[in-house]
Amino acid sequence: MSGAAEIVIGPLSAIEDPGCREFQIGEGDWPFRGFVVRRADKVYAYQNFCAHVGHPLNWMPDGFLTRDNTAIICASHGAQYEIDTGLCFRGPCVGKSLCAVDVAVREGVIYVTGPTSM
Repeated sequence: MSGAAEIVIGPLSAIEDPGCREFQIGEGDWPFRGFVVRRADKVYAYQNFCAHVGHPLNWMPDGFLTRDNTAIICASHGAQYEIDTGLCFRGPCVGKSLCAVDVAVREGVIYVTGPTSM
């Protein structure tokens, strides 16, 4: 990985509760890809990389939550992760975790800091 950058995701109010938003840091063939999850006034951020086989978690844009919005889910094999910790509690990678990304909410705006490439 090279360099780190802070980017603006947008206003907290622009993401449903609960809800998700994808982001990308950097350009080129291998930008860093991640997503934020909002639950009430808290925001969590993770790399978009399944702990089971290492591919993106979602098939649909911003689609990272189970139907009941209580967990993060991998669309490929059904692994489920806790929203607040990224820990897998159901599926093929129980006990493994998503890679957390630094996230902050300042004056109602979400910011993430992560590497600019993989």
